[in-house]
Amino acid sequence: MEPILELRGITKRFPGVLANDHIDLKLYKGEILALLGENGAGKTTLMNILYGLYSQDEGEIFVKGNSINIQSPTDAIHAGIGMVHQHFMLIPVFDVTENVMLGNEYTKPGGFLDKLKAASHVRAISDQYNLNIDPNAIIEDLPIGLQQRVEIIKILFHDAEILIMDEPSAVLTPQEVEELFKIMHSLIDQGKSIIFITHKLGEVMECTDRIMVIRGGKVVGESTPEEANPETLATMMVGRPVELKVEKELSKPGDTVLQVENLTVVNKNKKIEIDDISFDVRAGEILGIAGVQGNGQTELVRCLTGLIKAELGTINILGVNSTNFDPRKITELGVAHIPEDRQKDGLVLPIPVEDNLVLNTYYKEPFAKGIVMQPDVITNNANELIDDFDIRTPNSTVSVSGLSGGNQQKVIVAREFSRPIKLLIASQPTRGLDVGSIEYIHRRIIEKRDEGCAILLVSTELDEVMQLADRIAVMYRGKILAIVDAEIATKEELGLLMAGISTQISGEKRKPRKVREIVT
Repeated sequence: MEPILELRGITKRFPGVLANDHIDLKLYKGEILALLGENGAGKTTLMNILYGLYSQDEGEIFVKGNSINIQSPTDAIHAGIGMVHQHFMLIPVFDVTENVMLGNEYTKPGGFLDKLKAASHVRAISDQYNLNIDPNAIIEDLPIGLQQRVEIIKILFHDAEILIMDEPSAVLTPQEVEELFKIMHSLIDQGKSIIFITHKLGEVMECTDRIMVIRGGKVVGESTPEEANPETLATMMVGRPVELKVEKELSKPGDTVLQVENLTVVNKNKKIEIDDISFDVRAGEILGIAGVQGNGQTELVRCLTGLIKAELGTINILGVNSTNFDPRKITELGVAHIPEDRQKDGLVLPIPVEDNLVLNTYYKEPFAKGIVMQPDVITNNANELIDDFDIRTPNSTVSVSGLSGGNQQKVIVAREFSRPIKLLIASQPTRGLDVGSIEYIHRRIIEKRDEGCAILLVSTELDEVMQLADRIAVMYRGKILAIVDAEIATKEELGLLMAGISTQISGEKRKPRKVREIVT
């Protein structure tokens, strides 16, 4: 069978980096091909070449047996290639039809927009692929799962036959992921072909036909879900065995370290972001915060760490009323913070690794004597932490901007864990990391818990929350809907809570299962 898409010998060089090294890829009509690889493996570069965002230095691209020259996304679209980006490219205040037709407007005689014709086309696509999208719905009123369907309609509107889906499940609830898989198979049933980029090995096993693994810019193997398992795929990606399951003993909670009561946070437009929530975290336990991104988790963490102010309520850390303390005061109470955005809030990118490792202690002994910093001590500290935390860097004096995402995250973890801490607030600690780095970060977090540290873990990765947490709080629209024991929580129940629903499963009415509130 002739492939609908073939890449031959694709090579891409950047200064000092061989991102793609003579990569061959074949995609057949009516199949889902998974593309796996660590951060920096070269898969995003490869897809950017296919979609016209980069040009290859060597190699050829064939569509339906014909060699094509893709120099821009317009060229890719004309060749029948479309891309659903991880971060949606939608205008919130426009309706579905306006977003879909943008750049490909239907017009009437005289140059006037023919929105009715476009809406009819959108409705036809929605019906054909069971997408259930109202062409007149306003984007900002749609849940995330439906916004993603609009992105799919956008590329089908342009008659795409080859769909690139980049981390499509990253912001979805478990129920929305199941719906996405149904849609993907509906697309396949009607002759489309999909390249599926994800770091979730379980999804690869569930919904793909063939798997290709890239490491270090090269193809290192191919397999199928029938022949492979998550462990073998992780080994192919990283080049060594990886422990995918988090091993941990039962927690032994001690005294309350963090107590939040009736906390309310409003934004600069006076919109409520955190709505009267209360919870606590005890020594030696992990409280996980689950929820779809955008339901107040970011604002909660920023308030707890002193980056934004509380409107109402109190925050107590180790018995100290720390409500609206500044970040330094909170740090000096023994609080560590792994921020959601490591590059914006966790690091100073232009300065050396060694200086980033003392960002919150540089003014204290032994790193300073009075107002005089001690460079040799700072360098020695960095060298020890580089070894202890396996930070892959040429030396301690290189700019932290030159490190991979995983190693940048290790710099933050090393800095925060290398001082005496009583409370760790970890927000999206493994976002964008490969399986090897995820394994490492998880192990370090469990070690801190077992040392008696109280941990608040905020993650949109439900599997991560369920593996690491001892209790799980679910946030929805700024509220905590429930706090459940991780031992009795199910992915189905948590997914429903994440969507603001707690009394229905699979469309059938049921009595709400008793959610065990943890009362202290």
